[in-house]
Amino acid sequence: MVKREEDSMQTPHAMMGYDRAITMFSPDGRLLQVEYAKKTVRQGSTAIGMVCSDGILLVADKRIVDRLVIPESVEKIFQIDDHIAATASGILSDARVLIERAQLKAQQHKVTYDTPVDTVTVVKDICSLKQICTQSGGLRPFGVSIILAGIDREGPKLFETDPTGIYFQFRATVIGEGEQEIEEILDQEFNEKMTIEEGLKLALGALNKILDKNFSVDRIDAAYITNAEQKFNKIKKDKLEKILREVKKK
Repeated sequence: MVKREEDSMQTPHAMMGYDRAITMFSPDGRLLQVEYAKKTVRQGSTAIGMVCSDGILLVADKRIVDRLVIPESVEKIFQIDDHIAATASGILSDARVLIERAQLKAQQHKVTYDTPVDTVTVVKDICSLKQICTQSGGLRPFGVSIILAGIDREGPKLFETDPTGIYFQFRATVIGEGEQEIEEILDQEFNEKMTIEEGLKLALGALNKILDKNFSVDRIDAAYITNAEQKFNKIKKDKLEKILREVKKK
């Protein structure tokens, strides 16, 4: 599935005040506040998700530009449950609220039913809240897109949610800065037979190409869940450095 760029914003409608309230449609049927939220996501730091042959992989740019910041203190990939992980692009404070809601949903499901929650159940819960914020006065849309990856009874799944509250399932997807360029790379080079390690090489190579001189392993947050163990695992810095060296040799 290839995502398309939204139509360009129509300035006259904004000047006429159609973007002043989330509940006000423009004459051509658009909610401009929601479109502004989508634009915020495109300006956020990059996040990539892939469904590989042996599990699911998430790779994200932490966008650390201040050398005084401790890289390890910045978290861009979050554990929802043992078998579900998430990453985001846009306003990360908005993402934190939604991630904590997802974690609570997973815990409640486990306590109530004594079984791990399905990935799509968590996705729908997040999207329901996002959608409410597109039709209620006094609120604003969540300025964040979230990629959720999980492995449940039906196998590995990868979902992307956007500020409107809609969600799609992907084999591989990217959100944030450089979305269009990295999506083209994924379209050309990704295939479902890739292992997690091969997917990591592809993701790091794409980020290295897009970020160029600004690229650094310190900026990368990466995690995976294997089909066999179904356990959340962060990828350590030395592993990232090793794979990046291999990528640069090509």
